[in-house]
Amino acid sequence: MNTVIGKKIRTLRENRGFSQEQMADRLNISRSAYSRIETGESNSWASNLDKICLELNIKPEELFSSDGLVQHNSDMSSAVQNHTQRDTHIIFNHLSDKLIELYEDKIKRLEAEIEQLKKSV
Repeated sequence: MNTVIGKKIRTLRENRGFSQEQMADRLNISRSAYSRIETGESNSWASNLDKICLELNIKPEELFSSDGLVQHNSDMSSAVQNHTQRDTHIIFNHLSDKLIELYEDKIKRLEAEIEQLKKSV
């Protein structure tokens, strides 16, 4: 999945005329870390999903649209297409769980920061 998402991110970045270095700067990560996202060597795109979508001016669901995850081919058998669609649903469910986890962690950190700020006032 990392490779497919990475390729889609690369295509979107190139279509907008951004270099890898520009995207890395916008995400506050190194160019090599960003390169690993595009090559699929890293899954850090998940933790940078909001920023990537913001910079590429897309909604997260556009990044995971079927044209990016499932390439339907007229030569594909129906069984293979069904298997690919089932795998895509599993990926989406796993991704949804991961995003919920990330947001819950972010909420907890923000709540703790709010409490600290209240105590310092």
